[in-house]
Amino acid sequence: MKKHIYIVALLFVFSMSVKAQDLVPIAKSDVLSKVSENNTSIKISEQDFNAARADYRQTNAVFLPNITASHTAMATTNPLMAFGSKLNQEILTQNDFSPALLNDPSQIENYATKFEIQQPLINLDGIYQRKAAKSKMEAMSLKTERTQEYLVFEVDKAYMQLQLAYKAVTVLEKALVAANANKKLADDSFKQGYLQRADVLNMEVRVTEVQNQLQTAKSNVQNASNYLSFLMNDDAYVVYTPTDELTIASFTLEDKMVSENRSDIKAMQLATNAYEAMNKADKMAFLPRLNAFGSYELYDDKIFQGDANGYLFGAQLSWDIFKGSKRFGKVQKSKAEFEKSKLEYKQYVSQSNLELNKAKRTFLDADNKLKLTTLALQQSEESLRIRTNRFKEGLEKTSDLLIAETQYAQKQLEYYQTIFEYNYTQAYLQFLTKE
Repeated sequence: MKKHIYIVALLFVFSMSVKAQDLVPIAKSDVLSKVSENNTSIKISEQDFNAARADYRQTNAVFLPNITASHTAMATTNPLMAFGSKLNQEILTQNDFSPALLNDPSQIENYATKFEIQQPLINLDGIYQRKAAKSKMEAMSLKTERTQEYLVFEVDKAYMQLQLAYKAVTVLEKALVAANANKKLADDSFKQGYLQRADVLNMEVRVTEVQNQLQTAKSNVQNASNYLSFLMNDDAYVVYTPTDELTIASFTLEDKMVSENRSDIKAMQLATNAYEAMNKADKMAFLPRLNAFGSYELYDDKIFQGDANGYLFGAQLSWDIFKGSKRFGKVQKSKAEFEKSKLEYKQYVSQSNLELNKAKRTFLDADNKLKLTTLALQQSEESLRIRTNRFKEGLEKTSDLLIAETQYAQKQLEYYQTIFEYNYTQAYLQFLTKE
């Protein structure tokens, strides 16, 4: 029997030591640093920016030349091709003008090396497409910035949730100690005949309730820790303990307003600019384009040789006068997208102001609630102290003590929950009004 007891004790100590190793103290500044370095959402946003920057760099083709090189080998008995190949190779003789040879030439081989260059000179629609791509790139940069700001706010919330979860565990552990102490008093009073069995059962029910609440609070600690691990992109999923206390933060509500310089709002404005530029680009597609071109060619009847050469250069003014109704429809579509983006920008700013006004009212409610819960906590603590002393002297009913004990635990939890709401609302207001 003793052997079994020792084994159980050793297993218990081992499990407690493992749990202790899994508890990792962490400060909010450390969380912010790891999130900034490792968060997946930030990396995704950065790749979106890289893609937009690559699209912008593609528009360099509006100004930079297009250069190609090729080497072509062929053999032919086609009269026209054979004569032209000999002419390019500069090997024509008087005999090649014989009608018999012109009409029925022998097979001739031709190897041509060609270097070509095309240089855009005037391409107005391409210029506006480049402006649109640049606006999109800048918008994606601001989107990345806003993602980082949002994650700072999310870390604040997640870290406060972890602090709140630990506060709940502390309150309920103390409540469980008090409930067990009162149960012991009830058991002693029952043995002495001062209490009935129903009173003892009520105490036992109270102990069970607190145990269940404590288990839920410990699960909340693990949930909050796991969410922090997710934000930090950490697969270890250990249980964190906050090194910073959950305290009331100071805040000034005056002069808080949504700024048009906020990164996400500026990104919306840049998106509207991009749609406007695309609409102008579609309109400019009706105008002619001017491009320069040139080539340098090497010819021979042997591979990778070039005894004969020549060059060509010029300029081309091209104008697509009518392509069905395709371009008209494209202009109408880009115009509708531009108008839609202006409405979306206006709606987004209006919604942001709506959220700000709502958050301000929530903050005032939380501030008032904090004052009331502080007073209620003090009153419930005093009430519990009085009823506990009277119960020890046999002057208080068990039911009244249980009510006072339950109320005190609830008020403690409400107090810390209110601090969380108060601080969370402040963080949200700062997020909404950040420039």
